[in-house]
Amino acid sequence: MSDRESRQFRPLPVPNVELGGLFGARQDAICNSTAATLLDRCVEAGMIQAIDVSQPSPGIVIPLQTWSGSTQMFWDSDLGKSIETIAYSLYRRPNAELEARADAIIDMYEKLQQEDGYLNAWFQRVQPGRRWTNLRDHHELYCAGHLIEAAVAYYQATGKRKLLDIMSRFADYMITVFGHGEGQLRGYCGHEEVELALVKLGRVTGEKKYLDLAKYFIDERGQEPHFFTEEAIRDGRDPKNFVQKTYEYSQSHLPVREQTKVVGHAVRAMYLYSGMADIATEYNDDTLTAALETLWNDLTTKQMYVTGGIGPAASNEGFTDYYDLPNESAYAETCASVGLVFWANRMLGRGPNRRYADIMEVALYNGAMAGLSQDGKTFFYENPLESAGKHHRWTWHHCPCCPPNIARLLASVGSYMYAAADNEIAVHLYGESKARVPLAGGLTVQLSQETRYPWDGAIRFEVNPDRNVKFALSLRIPEWAEGATLAVNGAPVDLATITVDGYARIEREWKAGDSVDLTLPLIPRTLFANPKVRQDAGRAALMRGPLVYCVETTDNGHDLNGISLSSDPASAKATEIAALEGAVALDVSVMREEADWGSDLYRTTPPKSVASTARFVPYHLWDNRDPGEMLVWIRAGQMQRGA
Repeated sequence: MSDRESRQFRPLPVPNVELGGLFGARQDAICNSTAATLLDRCVEAGMIQAIDVSQPSPGIVIPLQTWSGSTQMFWDSDLGKSIETIAYSLYRRPNAELEARADAIIDMYEKLQQEDGYLNAWFQRVQPGRRWTNLRDHHELYCAGHLIEAAVAYYQATGKRKLLDIMSRFADYMITVFGHGEGQLRGYCGHEEVELALVKLGRVTGEKKYLDLAKYFIDERGQEPHFFTEEAIRDGRDPKNFVQKTYEYSQSHLPVREQTKVVGHAVRAMYLYSGMADIATEYNDDTLTAALETLWNDLTTKQMYVTGGIGPAASNEGFTDYYDLPNESAYAETCASVGLVFWANRMLGRGPNRRYADIMEVALYNGAMAGLSQDGKTFFYENPLESAGKHHRWTWHHCPCCPPNIARLLASVGSYMYAAADNEIAVHLYGESKARVPLAGGLTVQLSQETRYPWDGAIRFEVNPDRNVKFALSLRIPEWAEGATLAVNGAPVDLATITVDGYARIEREWKAGDSVDLTLPLIPRTLFANPKVRQDAGRAALMRGPLVYCVETTDNGHDLNGISLSSDPASAKATEIAALEGAVALDVSVMREEADWGSDLYRTTPPKSVASTARFVPYHLWDNRDPGEMLVWIRAGQMQRGA
């Protein structure tokens, strides 16, 4: 692990990357509608009145539940993520009206903040006597984390420090509250999030104390005597009497370095691992990295959908048993895939590695991006891989965590595409873009991608350093990209000789105008699930590049389960669909059961099948046209092994 110590990669600030192509179109939809829509719906829910000290407190708007809390407790986090989305949208497209609305909310938070720095709408205006009494359930630090992330984003996008100063004061107050000193709480949040937010705050302010607090929360988690048990006893509660009945739900059942299985609430797990990975990078902590590598293997080899969706169960919004991946009932919360993108990206902090970036790309394009409609106005909370026609996007939710989460991810996705170390640039994701990359010694490199990826696999880079200089440019070669080719200034390069951990590492003296051409063959391919995934037995999924494909009623009529693959889809015809913004659909040869069964429920002869063609579209775009059935896992037919 010694090489890790000299390679600390940090993502580029969002303003350093300008996007076109598919991601640019998503960002335009966010600028055109999503950012304002989020704010409008927060207002309609009553969130602004909750923080406005010039108005009476709204009291309990959403009733208390069996866990003694209300989703209203999370409103600060919804406003925080909405402000973060607005911040990123303002960088792409200035909007004076939207900025003024965000400024007004920030002014309200300034007036709400207490003299000691504490800030939380619920515990100041609804239950003022309950501050820091139930960290297990009540999300105080989680809300603070999302407001911190909003503060960093808004400062980077607008240069305005007000929210950054507000949240720095709150973080300074937290440093006095939590720790091992006399009178301090040895606690941490039941819903992780503040950890990764504090790292962002530390990076933007240059204050190590915020990194130290994040590290404290991570190191303290799961230690004995257990904080949540002692907290409940102090508060007069039975420590065993809570909804989930296990500390696995919040990943606090063991100290983090001793955890080997991904368990509990999926979003909480992803946020914890993201914070751990950040701290591993900042402190060169190999013990955290080793634990994370074990957890990564556990998730990606036993508990992850082909879409990068995670957390199959609604009961705990999280994980169940190994290989339990039902399709129609899949919970696969949008926030969980967003969290997986966060974690994967942070695992790249100690050096480029394809095993993380490939999964980041799959989770981004499929499990996460499905959560936002093309027009940016409606959302998925759950992301099943099969629908009988009744699963559709909605406008809002009583727990509206997913809409601003997918919006802020897509609005900031440029920072996930590129990362920089002292003398190395890593390109993790491909897409039409221009990036300003700072390297050691005050050097800045202008790096541009010209490509139609993920619809086309031809990618051209132009490299323009502000002076001739030697550094490394590392380009990810996805595992699926058999036959990939690379050329520098037109001269072919043997990928086998320069590929390290799945990245082509081009180390040379670069000068303005240098070019790199990378070609990633986008050949449709079938994937088969581990036989232990009983729900996918005898079925196959279709992918092209990073995209999972599905069939919909819109293109194929009803009874999609009657379709079976009859040939290798590598020869499928690619067609651009105007109604899906030019997305590439695949027309695949299939067999299809004839609908001639009659009225019998059962009979002794199987249905007849005829040769046909089925149209597959990218999964992230389903339910954007006419409503209907959807299916990812198709009967394998003649594709099945041994046929």
